[in-house]
Amino acid sequence: MSDHIHKHMPLKSAEKDTQQYEGITHLQRHGSYWGIILNGIFGENTVFRLVLSLCPTVAVTTSLKNGFILGVAVFFVQVMVNVTVSAMRKFIHPRIRIPIYMLIISVWVTVIDMIMAAYARTVYAQIGLYIQIIVAYASIFARAELVASKNNITTSLVDGIGMGVGYVIALVIISFFRELLGRGTLWGFEIIPAKPLLIMILPTGGFMIIGLLIAFFNWIEMRSNKDKGTSGVSHH
Repeated sequence: MSDHIHKHMPLKSAEKDTQQYEGITHLQRHGSYWGIILNGIFGENTVFRLVLSLCPTVAVTTSLKNGFILGVAVFFVQVMVNVTVSAMRKFIHPRIRIPIYMLIISVWVTVIDMIMAAYARTVYAQIGLYIQIIVAYASIFARAELVASKNNITTSLVDGIGMGVGYVIALVIISFFRELLGRGTLWGFEIIPAKPLLIMILPTGGFMIIGLLIAFFNWIEMRSNKDKGTSGVSHH
C-alpha cells in the first residue's frame, strides 16, 4: 500500500504543477484580487523572484528618478497588454497567438514611448532606449500567455497592476540604494556631500545590490515558510 502511494506521488505532483494555470482561474488560485496583487509584488516579483529583465534594470537604476519613470512605463504597458489580450482572447487563434501578443505589446510600448518623448523629454533623452526595449520583456509576454489569455478582463487587469507595482517597487528600491551610495544624492538632490561607494553606479554595483536584495527576499520567504510550518505542527 505504501509503495503504491509513493509510486504515484511524483505523478500527482507533476499534474498539480501543470495545472497551476489550467483548470482553475487565476482568482481562485490566489483567493482574492488582493491576493493577486500581493503575488505580483512578492510571490512573483519580476526582479526579486523571477529574476527577469535584469539588463535594463541595472542600466536604468543608477538614479531614483530614472528607475521610477521606467517602472511607471512598464506598469502602463503591463496593465494595458493584460487588458487587451484578455479582451481579445476568444478571437486569437492559438497557432498565431505569439505574434499577436508581440504586436499588442509593441502597440502599447509605442504609445508610452510617444507620450514620454512629447511630455518628458529630459528623462526620455536618458532612458528612451530602455523604454523601446520594453517590447522584449519576457515578464510582460509571460503574463499575457499565462494569465490574460485564460482569465477575464478584471482578473487580468488586477494581475497587471500587481506585476506592474511589483516592478516599480523593485526599481525604486534598487535605485534608492545605488544613487544614495554611489552618488550621495536622491532624485538629484544632495544627501551626502560625497560619493561613498562609486562602484554602486557601475553595472557591478547594480548586480551586487540586486543579488543582496534577492537573497533578502529569499530569507524572508524561508522564515515565513518556517513559521507557517511551526504553526501547523503546533496546531496538530
